[in-house]
Amino acid sequence: MAMTVDEDSSLIERTLLGDRSAFNELVVRYQDRLYSSMLGVTGSAEEAEDVVQDAFVRAFIKLDSFQQTSQFFTWLYRIAFNTALSRHRRRRSRVSLDHARETTGLEPVDDGAAPDESMLQGERVAMVREAMAQLTEEHRTILVLREMDENPYEMIAEILEISIGTVRSRLSRARYQLKVALESIQNAE
Repeated sequence: MAMTVDEDSSLIERTLLGDRSAFNELVVRYQDRLYSSMLGVTGSAEEAEDVVQDAFVRAFIKLDSFQQTSQFFTWLYRIAFNTALSRHRRRRSRVSLDHARETTGLEPVDDGAAPDESMLQGERVAMVREAMAQLTEEHRTILVLREMDENPYEMIAEILEISIGTVRSRLSRARYQLKVALESIQNAE
């Protein structure tokens, strides 16, 4: 369901005037899209749910500071993304890659391919995940935003509060680092 900026603005104004049902409407319209994005960022359904819930609470509390110079979803996404990063930093030392694998359900979806193809695909997915885990948070973030969430450069720049040129250069470095990490993993096997 596509929302226009004017419809968002109207719902935001109504919310600021005390109409909580207007904010509920924003939640209903954006929660699935935000959850899907955060699932790609966090790699965990439970963590994505928590991040989305926290993001909506923070957005409600900070709604009067929303400048409306960007789309509401972009602003909300930035809040959710920063929430996910904060949560990740707090628990990074306690969560192993094996635990992440157990909680994300990494098994590839069976699309009817031959058994050996399915196995090879699973190995490739595992290799990419292992390589992504070796990247810096900055590089992992930019790859998730562009390659998994398929955000345009402009939206990535707005979310990360960096220039489009920085998005391009950071993405280029991240792709190179991912390639190096993948080659290292392949050579180790």
